[in-house]
Amino acid sequence: MLGRTWILFAMFAGGLAAVGWAVYGSRLPPADFTFINETEVASVDPALITGQPEGRIVHAIFEGLVRPRADNNRAEPGVAEKWEISDDGRTYIFHLRPDARWSNGDPVTAHDFLYSIRRLIDPQTASRYAYQAWYIVNAKRYSLGGSALTPGDPVEVELNPLDGLPNTVRGKLLLGKLVRIDSRTSSQEKSESSRDRVYVVERDGKERHFQIAEESDNVAQGVERCRQVLLDFREVGVRAIDNRTLEIRLDEPTPYFLDLLAFYPFSPVHRGCLEKHGKPAWTRPENIVTNGAFRLVARRIRDRVRLQRSENYWDRANVRLNVVDALSVDNRSTALNLYMTGMVDWVTVPPAEVLRELLKSEPPRNDLNPAPQLTTYYYLLNTTRPPLDDKRVRLALGLALDREEITRVATGAGEKPALSLVPPSMPNYEQQKCQPFNPEAARKLLAEAGYPDGRGFPKIEILYNTDQQHQAIAELVRKQWQRELGITASLRNEEWGSFQDSQQQLKFLVARRAWVGDYLDPNTYLDMFVTDGENNCTGFGNAAYDTLIADAAKEPDVEKRMKILESAERLLMDEMPIIPVYFYVSRNMVRPKVRGFYNNLQDTHPLNAIWIDPNVDDKAPRPNEYMEPVQ
Repeated sequence: MLGRTWILFAMFAGGLAAVGWAVYGSRLPPADFTFINETEVASVDPALITGQPEGRIVHAIFEGLVRPRADNNRAEPGVAEKWEISDDGRTYIFHLRPDARWSNGDPVTAHDFLYSIRRLIDPQTASRYAYQAWYIVNAKRYSLGGSALTPGDPVEVELNPLDGLPNTVRGKLLLGKLVRIDSRTSSQEKSESSRDRVYVVERDGKERHFQIAEESDNVAQGVERCRQVLLDFREVGVRAIDNRTLEIRLDEPTPYFLDLLAFYPFSPVHRGCLEKHGKPAWTRPENIVTNGAFRLVARRIRDRVRLQRSENYWDRANVRLNVVDALSVDNRSTALNLYMTGMVDWVTVPPAEVLRELLKSEPPRNDLNPAPQLTTYYYLLNTTRPPLDDKRVRLALGLALDREEITRVATGAGEKPALSLVPPSMPNYEQQKCQPFNPEAARKLLAEAGYPDGRGFPKIEILYNTDQQHQAIAELVRKQWQRELGITASLRNEEWGSFQDSQQQLKFLVARRAWVGDYLDPNTYLDMFVTDGENNCTGFGNAAYDTLIADAAKEPDVEKRMKILESAERLLMDEMPIIPVYFYVSRNMVRPKVRGFYNNLQDTHPLNAIWIDPNVDDKAPRPNEYMEPVQ
């Protein structure tokens, strides 16, 4: 009875907000398909985004060489209609479709992909996913800039861009050979920044001296200012053989490379659009040029993103939705009410309390079918700040976490407690687990660290992005640590964009995070935590761990490679810069009339495959394509 009362209360409370959405949204013509995209997207720039809400939009409006299949998320032909892989697994030749077009009618060419990969790994772009391209020959050295250069390297010196040009236009490039790097830092200095170096470059038989500096900065006599000095991009293993043929060379065979190319950072962007409008203006609906199944036609802050089928998409005949609305709704009760009142067709995450009751429905609901998902919910620990710089404290926090209570009380779809970062369902891989709930051992470790019964332990803060379930979990964790360790924690929530910035800049002590596997391999979780990794966000660094990840990337034998990755996860769990909490299951509520929507491990649902069956009503049985999990 209590569960039904809660559902009615939640529907009433959320219904008031839903009325507001209905009134506001009614000013636009109705869409063919409307879904809850959870939060306001931070950007639609493929090189800059990192979240699922952004990924859903970017996958709809951009398309890479390959695209994810709707049923199992594995790579299938996209802009590339076919490809060849060399016998040693290191060279890929992609043949682009002659009818691949940008939304403005321009052909999509191999040069577009060359430009976009270069932009992804350019240090100036500051992409948090640049490292995903480091499988490509010399891509890492290009990304690392001057710090990766050695005398004799061919280099490109990018001069400072001319005043008045958009910020997406590169400065003039000068090619040459690096002779040496002189330091402007005294021997007493502990560190040296890139601006303290003078790059001596041989060009046309003469030595020239360059320093990274603005035009207004003072430099020594005879030194020229520049924006950056990088490895010559021609050394990177990407080449446009002609307009429709792209070659990519890898350092080592990478069995999941095609699946990785289906990931949104490898989407092409239109150079002319970027260089005309600059960033972020190039992503505005009135400016943006895209090549996916849909184009961006409207974006209303705190309301929705509207997409429309692109008439220039090569596979437009098989795209059956004309207009799609992605609503920005943080409140899960509001989202559920929009669904219950028929205003949306897909809710990604209903409220946990309501979800538990809905799953008990008899007969079972025809629009709800949780399935295993390749996603781990965990807490980041900032290892650069006391007391979390002490391994014993980190281990104590993990041992004091009752995951069974969290999944029983705060989640609602049958999520499983997690003792490892890598989730189940990884072929040929054995998860390496941290120690389970053990309050006595936790208290002992905390005492050894100098905080017996929590005395003297500083107050810590748990950061989470604005969301009812994240708040409920943080409240439980706070209570568990108080109960078991005698320590005090406070909570802080931030909107999605600010939350991501706080993680990246280590402006937290403890922060929630969830990671969806980008491809079906343990490496998609483990390579994040190399020293200074863009998605590390803990300050953790360990030379032995870095070596294991590097060795795994070079190991061709599958069994040996998995053992190396297992050793890496074992080390990560022993050092505990993160605390695994639980493994996700998908929680989608989808109307029976929605077709082309499949359960898959990554819970990815390409909009180009979705269509509406007008002959099906909400009382009809759910089609098998959704009810049966696809492995």
